[in-house]
Formats: sequence, C-alpha cells, structure tokens
Amino acid sequence: MSGANLTRVEAEDRKSIIAGPVSYHVDLDLTQGPKNFPSVCEITFDASVGASSFVDLIADEVSDIELNGEKLDPAKYYADNRVELPVLKERNTLRVVASCQYSTTGEGLHRSVDPSDGNVYLYSQFEVPDARRVYAVFDQPDIKAVFDFTVTAPKSWLVTSNMPVKSTEELETLTAEGTLETHPAESTKRWVFETTPTMSSYLTAICAGPYAEWHTEYANEDGRTVTMAQYCRQSLKDDFAKDVDYLFDITKKGFAFYAKTWGVPYPYVKYDQIYVPEYNAGAMENIGMVTIRDSYVFGSKVTDALAERRVVTVLHELAHMWFGDLVTMKWWNDLWLNESFAEFMSTLATAEATEWKDSWATFTSGEKSWALNQDQLPTTHPITAPINDLHDTEVNFDGITYAKGGSVLRQLVAYVGRDEFFKGINAYLNKHKYDNATLNDLLVELEAASGRDLKTWSKQWLERSGINTISAGVEENADGTIKSLVLTQSAPADHPVLRTHRMAVGFYNRDAATGQVVRTDRIELDVDGETTMVSDAAGKKRPDFILLNDDDLTYAKLRFDDKSLEFAADHLFEFDDALARAVIWLAFWDMTRDAEFPAERFIDLSLKMLSTEHESTTFRYALNCLKETVTRYVAPVRRESVDKHVAEELWNLANEAEVGSDEQFQLITAYLGYGVEGDAPFASNVRGLLSGLLKLKGLEIDNNMRWSLIKALAGVAQMDDDAIEAELKLRDTTENREFAYGARAAVPTAEAKAWAWEASIRDLALTNSQLEAAALGFSSNLTGKLAEPYIAKYYDTVDWIWENRTFHMAETLLECLYPIYADPAELVSAGDEWLESHKNAARALRNIVIGNVDSSRRALKVSTYNANLE
Repeated sequence: MSGANLTRVEAEDRKSIIAGPVSYHVDLDLTQGPKNFPSVCEITFDASVGASSFVDLIADEVSDIELNGEKLDPAKYYADNRVELPVLKERNTLRVVASCQYSTTGEGLHRSVDPSDGNVYLYSQFEVPDARRVYAVFDQPDIKAVFDFTVTAPKSWLVTSNMPVKSTEELETLTAEGTLETHPAESTKRWVFETTPTMSSYLTAICAGPYAEWHTEYANEDGRTVTMAQYCRQSLKDDFAKDVDYLFDITKKGFAFYAKTWGVPYPYVKYDQIYVPEYNAGAMENIGMVTIRDSYVFGSKVTDALAERRVVTVLHELAHMWFGDLVTMKWWNDLWLNESFAEFMSTLATAEATEWKDSWATFTSGEKSWALNQDQLPTTHPITAPINDLHDTEVNFDGITYAKGGSVLRQLVAYVGRDEFFKGINAYLNKHKYDNATLNDLLVELEAASGRDLKTWSKQWLERSGINTISAGVEENADGTIKSLVLTQSAPADHPVLRTHRMAVGFYNRDAATGQVVRTDRIELDVDGETTMVSDAAGKKRPDFILLNDDDLTYAKLRFDDKSLEFAADHLFEFDDALARAVIWLAFWDMTRDAEFPAERFIDLSLKMLSTEHESTTFRYALNCLKETVTRYVAPVRRESVDKHVAEELWNLANEAEVGSDEQFQLITAYLGYGVEGDAPFASNVRGLLSGLLKLKGLEIDNNMRWSLIKALAGVAQMDDDAIEAELKLRDTTENREFAYGARAAVPTAEAKAWAWEASIRDLALTNSQLEAAALGFSSNLTGKLAEPYIAKYYDTVDWIWENRTFHMAETLLECLYPIYADPAELVSAGDEWLESHKNAARALRNIVIGNVDSSRRALKVSTYNANLE
C-alpha cells in the first residue's frame, strides 16, 4: 500500500506546508485488548493557508476526524494509511479517534504475554516511522513537536514515557475482559505525563505493564539531578537484580564521559532503561526512556563477548541522547549521523571509561568484520546513502551505516586530530540542539575546528561506495635492512575511488625470551593515491612482521608482504596485543573469503589461535568463521573429514581450556553445532552432558546450556517433538518457548522441516522471536536431499512473504529461511533467474535476495578454488 510508504519528495512538500509550533495530545486506553486499543490524538499546528496535507495513521478503524471544528467523514478522508487534511488555516487543530492494533512483531505497540505468570507487557518501537501505528502523526523526523501523553491502564501496572509522570488518577472503571489474560478484571488508573521537549515523533515512547523497577539519581554536570530507573519483567527480576547496580554504574560513567568529551551535559530530565521481551532490534534511543531487548538480562552463563556487547549497547543508546535525539537528522539519508556516531562513541567510551579496555579489538572483530562483508556485496552503498522513500531506509540499518560509518569516524578523528574533532562536535551540538541537521552542518563545524578541508574527504569516504585494498611491497638490502617499503592502494572496478588514509605501520618481532611477538616500532603517515613510500622505514632492520593499519585507524582490506604473511600464519597466536591479533586475523579471513588463502590452512591457523586467544569477541567471531569455512568453503570432497576433524579439535580444546572459563564455554557451544545424524560419539557426548553422566569441570548445565544441548540432540535426530515438549513443560517461559521452536525446527527429517517452513511463514500467532527461532532452526542443518526441495520453494514464496508480512518479519524470513547449505550452483542459478524476472521489485526486496545469491556465488567460487588446490 503506497500510503504505508513516504517518499522524500512527499516529506519535503509536507514540511513546506506544516509549520511550528506543533503540539500533540495523545490519549491511549490500554485497558482494552487483547487485539486493539483506542487512540485519541489532538494535533495543533500552523500551516500554509489554503493548502492541503495529510497525517499518517495505521489503524484498523477510524471513527472520528475533526479538523478546525468540522467533522470529516472517515470513509472519505481516511484511506491508504493517511488522513487527508483539506484547506488548512494558518492555525489548525486536528482530532482523530481510532482503533489501533497491538503488535506481536516488535513494531508499533508490541504486546507480550509472559507464560511464566500470565503477565502482559507493552512497549513501543517507533523507528523508522511506526508512531503512526499508535496515534495520528506527521511521522517524519524534521517535523519536530512537543508531546503530551495520557495513558489509561490497569491500576496494578507501571506506565512510563519519555517524561516523568505529572499526575495520576484512579478510576472506577474495570479493565476489559481478556486484557490481563489469566488475571481477573481490575480497576484502572490514568497516568498524565509532563510535556516533552521539542522532539521527533519516532523518538516518543510508551511502556506499560507490571514491570519490576529500580531507581537511582545522577548529579548532572550542569547542576541538575537526573532521575534514573531500570525495569524488566517480573519473571526476570531476581536475575536482573544482580546486575542493576553495575548497569547504573556503567550508565553514569557514560554520562560523565560524554559530557566531558563533548562539553555538553545530558540534556533531559530523566533516563530510564527498560528491558523488554521479543524485541526485534538491540535497543532504541527513545528520549529519556531507552528500550533494550531483555535477552540482555542474564539468567544463564553468557560469553564475555555478550556481556561486553551489553555495555556497548547501553553506551550506544546513551550517546544517541545527544547525537540523534538532541540533534536529529533532517531526513533518513543522514541516518549515519545517528548510528555511526553512536557506534564510534560507544566503543570509545567502553574502552576509556569501563573495564573493557580491549573494546577496539572487539570493534574490529565484531563490527568492522560486519562492514567488510556488507561493503563487498553488490548491494553496497555510500555511508550517506540516497534515501528516496521509507523502504530505502529499511535496508540501511546495516553494516555500512553502523560499522563502516563508525570505522570511518575513527579514521576522521585520526585525520583531523582528537581535540579538534570534539571541538567541532561541541559546536555542532550547541548550534543545532532541539533541531534537525544535515551532513553539511556537521562538516562546517569540523572544518572550522580543524582547519582541514573536509569536502574532498567527505566525497571519498561518505559519498562513495566500496572498500580499498592496501598491500605492502618490501625490498631488502643485503644486510637485512629495508631498502624500500611501498604501500599500494587499489579499488574494485565497480567502485574506482582511491582514498586518503591516515594510518600506522607497525613493526613486530618475536621475543626469544618470552616467545611473544611484540611491537618494536611504529610509523604513522598519510597514504594517498596508488602508491605511497614509507620513507621512515628505509634503513631500518626488517622486522619479523610488518602490520599495515596498526592500531586499526583506517578502513581497508589488507594484504601483507610474503614474508610477513608466512610469519603471521605460523605465529599469530603469539602476538601479545589483542587489537593487532584482531586486525591480522580479519585480514586472513578476508583472504580466505576472496579465494586467496587455502581454507584448510585458515582452519589450522584459527584452531591454533583459539588455543591461546582470550579476547572474547575475536574468539567468538573466529568460531563463527571457522564454521562457515568448514561448511561452505572447504572443497566438497574434503568437507566431511574436515568437519569431523574440527569437531574433535573443538572438543579437545574445550577439555583443555581453563575450568569455567569463557573459552571453555564458547568451545563447547561451538562444538554443539558440528553434529551430524549418525555421529554416535557426538550424540553420546551431548547426552552425557545433558544427563550429568559426563561432566566437564567448570561447565554449568544451566537453563540456556540445557536448551543448547537439547537442540544439538534434535539436530542429529536424537530428540523428537514429544521429548522437546516435555522439556518445555518443566519450565515454560518466553525464552524457553523460543528455544523449543528452534529445537523442533532443527530435527533433520522432511516432516520437521516442512512444519518449520509452514509455521515460520504462515503462523501469524508466532511472535517475532519465535518466528526467528523456528526459521533459524529450519536452515541450521538443512543439507543434501533435505535442502533440495527448498531451493524452488524459497523463490516461489518470496513474493508472498514480501506482500503479506511486515518489513521486519519479511526480512527475517527471507534471510533465515534461505537454504544456505544447499548446492550453491543451484542457488545461484535460481536466484539469478528470480532477479531477472523481478527487475521492478522493491529495492529492499531485491537487496535481500541479491545478498543471499552473492553469498552462494562466493561459496561456489571459494570452494572451487580450494578443490583445485588438491
């Protein structure tokens, strides 16, 4: 439906008509349910006299529209998700009464029922433009307004919004039947919230339910006291209580770090963080009330990588309070101004203000690797991507906008200088606070602060797609000193731009006494054009290893000189610096994906590294890439034996790892992904761990590990539906229902795969999290004859999914149900045929399909390369 979309031209036209001050009064009745809730919205605004416009609204029914005291017939004026506004006056008042629908897909106002206790939890998620699913609104970022929210809900609930509660009133009315599921009807209460500051609609928020709560205060740098709160479901409160003080402390460190770094104190009156179920993202930066997925409430053991990621997420959303909320992009093409900056700043804050000092190694392994992958797809785009409509925005929450943007900002800091960079940020925030801004507005302030001409830099880095490769060439003198060190920069043919890089070259040598490889010299320089001579290297003794992009200051693919390559392949595990190891390992992974480094040699290199690596995200990512190499890049005739070898090595490493360590936990978890039907030793090990007959000292079989073991057994046909259902009945929770869906879908039978396929696509009762679990379980071990039918089924179903599911659900289905382990040649052929017949399909849809097909095309190319090495 065209009205569910909004083009940039339409937004510009509407902005030219609608003027401030704009104000909203939104009244929501959340005592109703379980499907719909009443929404009443009154908007006052200025406009061009005599012009016509519209407000956005996605509702099941609109019962009343009143514009400037005149009734408008909803049958005539509400259509295609828009309320038409004819013949506007200089000052206007619009009132719209609607029945809106609760969501189970994480969009709009999500409604979740916790099976542990029957409690109902509501929370909003309005980015990109989903405030319109809850109230009538000019849903675009540059029509900022002030908002007054009034909410009626069951008396026992807690209701929160962007601002503190101004007043409450107990009512005599009862909640509607069915609202509280297993609970009886109860009396109701009305919450009235203070007026918000001027803000964009997508940043408004409402959460309601019987959340558990914790409170504290922060002495803000401007002398004000900022109230702080954290919330979660009642069933999680005991687990969350263990971490609340730590998370408050992390948040306070973030307040102090950002205020000091930018010279702008936290601008709002309160700061709540509410951990919510079935979230379809990591978190959302609603002003004064951040929503965060409650998988970050740890009831079972998690990796250190995930524990660190929670800290980064908390600091990422806090950074948005300034960058994105106080100053907001004018249109979605500058989404990177929000996300790239928050990504960069949250990593900087984590590294400098918390105990996670190796956070830049985490960024390299976890985030930059994501960017490198997406930047080499045919669907790559500039960081400042052209956004013609909302559908374009939907595919831009990706590794380019977040991770490449964050990496490029780190390059910009190195290029202009840290002090100058943050001086420019201070001017930008103060000049545009409570308003909208563009890329040019930012560059103006950074140029003024640094004296650098950033227009050329912006054209190279922000406005052009693709990634450069920097390679080293070394000539030696007879005495072992360096005659010349030359850096060569290249670019792909389809994105032929050479960039200016501020980067460092590190010299590393193996210390004979300790056996460690340590940095012994470092040269920082500008790399510009096709060739750059590292003049400061001439005459120096050639080190064991020359690291391009030491300290990971720039964003590029790396190719080492031959001697350095061989040294690193043999000694990577001995490098003493976590960031250096991450940079080098990522280069080897990139070479493996590019069919320039043998897959089995990469596997051996990675297994050796895993024996000594302690940086958790690098460890996690190495395990993920190891799995992809084994299952997709190794020569097909060697795959079964290599798979068995890697599984055995992971099991041995887990048994040799430090008792109770993060490495032990990750190794066992990875091992569970290597089971194949008929592998008796694997099944015996997993059954032994599950029953307790086999013990790995230090490994706790807690709830989540238990379900990992169950899914592993299901994946090798050693656990059927009845057994899985019996396990669920032992502890029926939101999380365990998701685990159960994933386990059922993993059973390697035609019947189980057919059930998972149909349930994922057509069962509208599944929440977004249950759907994702089923879809991932379906594809996790879909190989051989099991996979064959789903190549054609996938492409026969693509159009139906796109037309009948919301974007978030369609994206999840189209990515997770792709039969990735089927024959890559057949997948490429079928995908190319679909793309040829769907040239006019939505850009977002084509991008998803193109990404899947390119993944199979790469797998075919790399596995063929490795087969030819035999």
